[in-house]
Formats: sequence, C-alpha cells, structure tokens
Amino acid sequence: MNSESSSSESHARAAMDSMYRLTRHVYDLTRKYYLLGRDHLIRKLQPGPEDKVCEVGCGTARNLIKMAQTYPQARFFGLDASTEMLKTANRSLERKGFLGDIRVGHGFAQSFDPRVLFGVTEPFEHFVFSYALSIIPPWRESIDHALTLLPSGGAMHIVDFGGQEKLPVWFRRFLFWWLSKFHVYHKPEILNYLQRLELEKRGTLTVQQLYGGYAYYAVFKKV
Repeated sequence: MNSESSSSESHARAAMDSMYRLTRHVYDLTRKYYLLGRDHLIRKLQPGPEDKVCEVGCGTARNLIKMAQTYPQARFFGLDASTEMLKTANRSLERKGFLGDIRVGHGFAQSFDPRVLFGVTEPFEHFVFSYALSIIPPWRESIDHALTLLPSGGAMHIVDFGGQEKLPVWFRRFLFWWLSKFHVYHKPEILNYLQRLELEKRGTLTVQQLYGGYAYYAVFKKV
C-alpha cells in the first residue's frame, strides 16, 4: 500500500469512528426504519453448505447474525472501517452466542486481504454490501476488489438506496437531503458500473426494485 492510500484510509477510519462513536449505541434501533430491503437480501442469499459469506461494512453485525441464524451451514465474516462500530459488533456477537463463529475485523472495502484479516486462504463465495456502497467514497474500487476476490460463479449481493422513482417528489428530496447529513448518497452510477461490467462479460447482473424504488437489490454473479 502506498503512503497516499494509507493516509486516505487513516482519514476514513478517523471519520467513521467519529461518526459512529455515539450513534453505534442506537444504530440498529434507528436504522430499521429506513434501511429497507436488508432482510430481503438475506432471504435471497441462499448460500450453500460451507459457503463463505463476507459482509463489507458489517457495522453492528446485525445482518451477519441474521444470516448465521438463517443459514447455520454457511460461514460468515465481516469487515468495517470503523473500529468503534466493531466494538458494538463484537458485543452483539457475544450476546447472541456467535462470538468466534462469526469473525469480524477492521478493514477497508477497496484493499483488505482475507488472508491477513481472517486467515482465510480459500475464496469467498459471496460478498454482501448492505447500504455500504452509498457511504464508501471509493465504491468502484470496492466493487473491483470484491470481484477480484470472488471465484467463478461467486456473487456480490447489494442492497442500497434507489432513485425513489414511484415515491412523491417531496419525499425523495427530503430523504436525499437528510442522508447527505450523514455523508450517505444515492449513487445511480453504481448500477451503471455493474451494467458495464456485464457488457464486458465479467459477470451477469440481476436487479430488483423494492418499495417503489426506495431501494434496489442487485446480484452480480462472476463468470
């Protein structure tokens, strides 16, 4: 890693820790009202026996715990840029009896090494991005990195904010304004980029609009 990348990631870690130092304590309580579609992703995930699933931006481990409860035959891992958020994640894992079974660690979506972070030498079959790409500045690099780590037939599962196409204009404007206060942004360019990767024959893309366009669920399967 060059010094510029290291400096950028150190800045990102400090910013994320500052943002979540207090809000991590009420994160799950408040986010359940607007991070819609996360459970839809979990239902659609359907990992095979012993499949390895890695959530990028795992936060409090809320999704990881639900996935492990739903698919006990699979193996789950998570990384987050905020060490503050990982404190809550580890407490949640301990409280739910998954500490040690679900492994979480500090890392950055665009550069983490599964061997170093988790001691994993075999590729992950699934990557999950649940409302993560809308807050990650290097979202393109994060997608590319996950795609590099996936084997042929592996998949990225993404749920994130949509364009609110079928919802009132006032609601869309308010939501995007409010999200910007937390450095979260609707990024239509994410789907455009995945479509380009499909045209380049790097995988196949399926997209499902949820809740009138409030959110979308996308799966990119590597060829």
